Amino acid sequence: MSSLYMLGNFVIELLNIYTFCYNIFMKYIVLLIIVLILFIWSFFIEPNMLKVTEYNLQDRDLKGLKLVFAGDLHIKPNQEKRLVEIINKINAQNPDIILFAGDFAAGHKKDSTIPFSIYKKHLKRLNTKYGAYSVIGNHDYWAGYDNVKEMLERVGIKVLANSNESLILKNGKKLYIAGVEDLQTGSPNIKIALEGTESNPTILLTHSPDVFVEVLKDSVNLTLAGHVHGGQIRLPFIGALIIPSKYGNKYSQGLIEEKGRKMIVTKGIGTSILPLRFNCTPEIVVINFK
Repeated sequence: MSSLYMLGNFVIELLNIYTFCYNIFMKYIVLLIIVLILFIWSFFIEPNMLKVTEYNLQDRDLKGLKLVFAGDLHIKPNQEKRLVEIINKINAQNPDIILFAGDFAAGHKKDSTIPFSIYKKHLKRLNTKYGAYSVIGNHDYWAGYDNVKEMLERVGIKVLANSNESLILKNGKKLYIAGVEDLQTGSPNIKIALEGTESNPTILLTHSPDVFVEVLKDSVNLTLAGHVHGGQIRLPFIGALIIPSKYGNKYSQGLIEEKGRKMIVTKGIGTSILPLRFNCTPEIVVINFK
């Protein structure tokens, strides 16, 4: 009896050890699978998605107007198909006006970006009732300010740098599109950008959202910004871990209403530094004025 009893206990102990080791092993396997899925999602799936984010804003002066707003395309040399997708998605919204927050370029050098000849071929397909406008971003400056500006204006996209342009809407009202220089590589001057726009509906374009603090109440109907990419990685309940803004998550994405002023910050389309996104899907923005 004693030998059988001891053998039984030994077998049970072996089974307990096996079960313990197996459970630990399976936990690590499950953890490894989760990490692998997150890696694949963040590097290969979400950065290649493109959603439409829509806002309906009440504005009597701009009622009936539809804007399409995009920023931070960061098109790399091997991303012509991505550029085609972006242009098609913008055109599919049937915009009255197309606005860009800059950073068409990727990286810090011109050769980090898709050849400008290919860029122009597709940008000139943009369809809009009243025109397209853009500011210049920091990556555009590093890739060659004059080259990017020439590329955009050759395809009919007006570049604004502490300046504005007016247009007449179908209701007979005048609308101003104003834009400031990039905060990091230029000298944004809202006062100069808004000269002559007084008492008229005005949309202000800026690459960096940080200039929003200098926008006076009632001076513009809406400010549009990009640059921060929504942080690219946004953790649930926490938000973005890193934001290239001195205001952190405050101006990282979406519609911001502050002291009677409104700003929309796009999460952008491309990526910078790290080619990944998590919980921060690339987007184009559609704004309908009601």
